[in-house]
Amino acid sequence: QVQLVESGGGLVQPGGSLRLSCAASGSILSINAMGWYRQAPGKQRELVARRTSDGSTLYSDSVKGRFTISIDNAKTTVYLQMISLKPEDTAVYYCNQVLVVPGGPRVGNIYWGQGTQVTVSS
Repeated sequence: QVQLVESGGGLVQPGGSLRLSCAASGSILSINAMGWYRQAPGKQRELVARRTSDGSTLYSDSVKGRFTISIDNAKTTVYLQMISLKPEDTAVYYCNQVLVVPGGPRVGNIYWGQGTQVTVSS
């Protein structure tokens, strides 16, 4: 059974930094895409950053230049480095991975992490 476990959220002052991690475990054949979404109170979940298997990245306009998505050498953990944090970055951040698993479709299945709270406040 595939599981995504997130860590790294917390409370930080405006202008501060945080790094989120999302580790995948289980029977995984390949990873087609990894990404981070966030959901603020009363708002819809939105894409923050995404990285595909060919290394292409995509960022929302609101985080460009401040957030960086990356993966570890084993390609099982995805990170979101966040700098120059603003109060409007406050949200629950969710990891999302598109994983090819034994017996599953070639395009992969979508998996979500449990979410981690990021609060930017003085």
